[in-house]
Amino acid sequence: MALLHQTFYNGVQRGCLHSLASQRAMLKLTHHSWRCLATTSKTNKNGYLKILPSVASALANNQPVVALESTIITHGMPYPHNLRTAQDVERIVQDNGVTPATVGLLNGSIHVGLSEEELVAMATAQNAVKSSRRDLSWVLSKRLTGGTTVSATMVAAHKADIPVFVTGGIGGVHRDGENSLDVSADLTELGRTPVAVVSAGVKSILDIPKTLEFLETQGVTVATFGPNKDFPAFFTPNSGVQSPINVTDVKEAAELIDCSLSLGLQSGILIAVPIPQSLAADGDLIEGAIQQALSEAKNQGITGKEVTPFILQRVNELTQGKSLQANEALIRNNALIGSQIAKELADLRRCKGQSSNQNNNCNNRTFPEVKGHEPGGRPVVIGASIVDLLASVNQDNIMHTGRTYQGSLQVAYGGVGRNIADCLSRLGSRPLFISAVGNDEHAQALLTYCKNMDQSAISTLSDYNTGTYCAVLDNEGELLFGIGDMDINDQITPQMVSTWESSIVQSPLVCMDGNIPTETIEYVCRICKENHVPIWYEPTCQMKAKKPFQSDAWKSLTYVSPNLNELRMMYGSLEGEETVNFDYETSFTDQLRECLQLSRILLQHIDCLVITLGENGALIVRNTEPEDKLICGKTNQEEEEFLGMTSAVHYPIGNVDPDRKITSVSGAGDCLSAGIIHSILQGYDSDTCIKAGMMVAQMTLEDSQPVPACITASTITPETVQKWAPWQPSRMM
Repeated sequence: MALLHQTFYNGVQRGCLHSLASQRAMLKLTHHSWRCLATTSKTNKNGYLKILPSVASALANNQPVVALESTIITHGMPYPHNLRTAQDVERIVQDNGVTPATVGLLNGSIHVGLSEEELVAMATAQNAVKSSRRDLSWVLSKRLTGGTTVSATMVAAHKADIPVFVTGGIGGVHRDGENSLDVSADLTELGRTPVAVVSAGVKSILDIPKTLEFLETQGVTVATFGPNKDFPAFFTPNSGVQSPINVTDVKEAAELIDCSLSLGLQSGILIAVPIPQSLAADGDLIEGAIQQALSEAKNQGITGKEVTPFILQRVNELTQGKSLQANEALIRNNALIGSQIAKELADLRRCKGQSSNQNNNCNNRTFPEVKGHEPGGRPVVIGASIVDLLASVNQDNIMHTGRTYQGSLQVAYGGVGRNIADCLSRLGSRPLFISAVGNDEHAQALLTYCKNMDQSAISTLSDYNTGTYCAVLDNEGELLFGIGDMDINDQITPQMVSTWESSIVQSPLVCMDGNIPTETIEYVCRICKENHVPIWYEPTCQMKAKKPFQSDAWKSLTYVSPNLNELRMMYGSLEGEETVNFDYETSFTDQLRECLQLSRILLQHIDCLVITLGENGALIVRNTEPEDKLICGKTNQEEEEFLGMTSAVHYPIGNVDPDRKITSVSGAGDCLSAGIIHSILQGYDSDTCIKAGMMVAQMTLEDSQPVPACITASTITPETVQKWAPWQPSRMM
């Protein structure tokens, strides 16, 4: 009876249920939020780069990204001006179609891209360290908060393959630098790191002529952005010194950067953008304030990296805030120009067929432009690998006092993507499975169990634990609590998946589960759409069902297999959640009526919905006639919109022996999908495809593992399927 209780068995956290009491408990649990634990990013223990998913997605897709420094947040402006400016700058970059990547040091990692919470933490940090190249190792090893200077941000940008970096102004040779030898590390970084820095020139508190001389010695290309060569002085558009060259517009700037990167000179470029005259501060007022601040710094014994923050603060005080207003204006202007340059550069390099990877030591990957599917292409599954633990307590009156209770512990190997790939492998479809596991005992056991599968695309990540879920049940089968460690799924990023892009674009069908990041789902949808590759989306749970529907990515999906509540969530993502009633107690007739209503908008772009209805079977709604074969490829590269629902067919549960014991529902929904996918790839008619999925799911119910070993290549044939299910489904419309 529980054949298609997908509200449980498509969950991320699957326990392996071995008793009817446990079975009942888990079916009750489908209505609670624990089955879809939210995952959070996990700090890299070794202090390497931690790239925000939106940034990673843009880089993987060769989309423009702009790096932003964080000393302007931690040391350049007082709170809340610093936070407001940082948020405004990111917004300006985004408004120009570019992804911002603010760099900061947090919890032992170099963060390339900050979340909103991390941005606030940087802006309000009391003891943030002003971090240059020399400070990186110390700040990271001590797990301190650090605002990255120009030099440290260039290091991070280069390591992340971001060619354009926007800042307010760079450091330089300090006044009296010929005696103090106080020269900013920004200048030497520009001489050895191939990143283009867009700034309002050099901070006017410095010796600008000597700074330009030093940059010349370092072999740094310096260009003023605009119609002339006047080099800007941060708060004012003209320092009285000229740049060697100028670039008149973003196209010229992008061509200059592209040429430098292509030559492999391993030195940076400084694009000096004058602040618009209407936003500039009074030059004489600023210079007078600078001289007074310099004198005060000398008298107070302020030296080294503390000089610049002190002088900027004093200049702001002495100018009654006018310098701060100019500072905020110029960084916004730099963000505007810098993002436009980055976008032009990305377009230029894309047109030239180049990778955005600027590191000459790395091999640029090129992928074939596939218009059809080459013979021998394999299905691709992208999703989670999870070890499931079920702890059942055999006693009453459980007390949380630390005592030990008698019970049983059982282990199963699941994860939606893993289950589907496992089942497809046993059926003979040879899928490529893209996933991630840790370097731990759980991973060793899981991979040993999965010896029947191709494991070549399963990444081992030493800094993360293998995905694990543990459910603890009382002696009545009721859940006491669950514990999930799922952080590793966030690391199935577009960058990781892009390693296998050539296999994806040649695949006859790609299946992905909702455990992977939204950015990865959007990336897969994009490349599959471009190459006519059909996509099967397995939602995994109610909250994750909406991931593709937060953008136009859902329009690239071919098949989606939700249960009713996941279907409600998808509809609500498009039409507003207030339009949906999440009512679990509706009658079967009402459920069918609701499914038909909610499906119409989805079927304007999606070809087929396989809606599971628990013990009531499945409803197949399509935008073609039911006798038409389930397609194995998009037919049109253009944005195709269908009229909506054409057919709806209800498949009840097949002939189930009432005396047959249900051992576990874990994996049944995943095997349902795998059986259908395998049959589609075999070219079976649509009726055989659906019944084949139900037949495999039925086999799963009778085994303790999510994917039974008894499933083999000879299991699914048109003859075996029709023998198992000779009945006809009911056409609803």
